[in-house]
Amino acid sequence: MPWQTVTSRVVHRNPWITVREDDVVAPDGRPARYGVVEVRPSVFVVALTDDDEVVLVTTDRYTVGPGSVEVPAGGTDGQEPLVAAQRELAEEAGLTAREWTAVGEVDALNGVARAVEHVFVARGLTPVAEPAATAREQAAEGITAVRTVPFGEVLAMIRRGELRDAETVTAVALAALHLGRLT
Repeated sequence: MPWQTVTSRVVHRNPWITVREDDVVAPDGRPARYGVVEVRPSVFVVALTDDDEVVLVTTDRYTVGPGSVEVPAGGTDGQEPLVAAQRELAEEAGLTAREWTAVGEVDALNGVARAVEHVFVARGLTPVAEPAATAREQAAEGITAVRTVPFGEVLAMIRRGELRDAETVTAVALAALHLGRLT
């Protein structure tokens, strides 16, 4: 028997998340209460230079502190995923891309959340026309560094535990599969 929702109520809402508390009937037939976090859709960009380097940002995250190494990413803010991905790459890395490929969608933290994430590979990178705007966006988001790292070294960073952001790990894995780097 699948999960059945008996009642549902919103216990918290802000522009980024909604938290629900649902009374349910579990697959084994017993009653239960389930907390669900609904997160707006998001995008993750694996931007590749012509030298096969991945663009990474280092940011200070409220939840885990400084030094989180990630690919450019963010919420869709109601935009189509590709448009949002293009915006995030410009805001966080100061780059635009000539070529965009959607390489997958994933559900983050699906045991407690509804959080759809769209992953793109971007190529043909060029700097944005307004670097001052990028600097303001980076400061607002707590981005302390933008750098490029060879693709193979990014995989090694994941293996060594230096790159721990789960969405970035997933985005890099989907990009690697798309590029034929993993079988």
